Parts: sequence; structure tokens; C-alpha cells
Amino acid sequence: MGAVAIEPAVKTAGLNKQKVKDGLASAVRVSQQVFESLQQKQVLISVALVGLLVVSSIGVVVSAHKNRELFNTLSQLQGERDQYQREWSQLLLEQSALSAHSRVESLAAQRFGMVVPGKEDIVLVPLMAPVAGL
Repeated sequence: MGAVAIEPAVKTAGLNKQKVKDGLASAVRVSQQVFESLQQKQVLISVALVGLLVVSSIGVVVSAHKNRELFNTLSQLQGERDQYQREWSQLLLEQSALSAHSRVESLAAQRFGMVVPGKEDIVLVPLMAPVAGL
């Protein structure tokens, strides 16, 4: 079993009406002084400059966040571009291999039974003279 500590009863202090009145009066005096000082030109300028400073700092935070988002998007798009570039290079190599003369010649011989004509099968056709009037 655990030990049990018995604490003496705590006496709650009652609200002292005089202290409450004094606190309220001092709060009213301070707020009056603040409002009076806000009407002075130098204080208004200072408050306006603090407001501009706060707005400017929020703008910096927003622009930095937007910059990070755009940089992440840029990095992603550059990765996609590099992938497409590699794929394009592979397709060019494949096209070059498929269109090689030796491959075309062997496919023509296998599929269609085509052969290279001999010298005796070649016929030269002379050029026609241009017809006058055309």
C-alpha cells in the first residue's frame, strides 16, 4: 500500500473590493494614456511604420514559401525533361538500327523474295528533251 499525505486545508482568499477598484482605475488610466499618446503625430508615424514592417515581413514569408513551391515544381519538371530526353535518345537509336540498309535489304529478301538485279537486268532510260511550249 502507498503512503498517503495529508495536507493542511488551504484558506481561499476572498476578493478585496478595494483592490479590484484600484486595479480597474489603473487600467482605465493606462488605456486613457495610450489613446492620448496615439493622437500625437510621432506615435502615429511609429505605429504606421510598425504596421508596414509587419505587412512587409508577412510578404517576405509568403514569397519565400511560393519560391520553395516553384523550385520544387521546377526540379520535378527538370527530372521529367531528362527522362523524356533519355527516351528520345533511345528511340533515335532504335530508329537508326531499324532503318539500316543491310537490315532493310535482308527483310526485303526474306519477306518479299526480292534480290538485287544483275547487270544484265538493269535498263537505263534516256532523259527526254524538254518539249517546247511547256
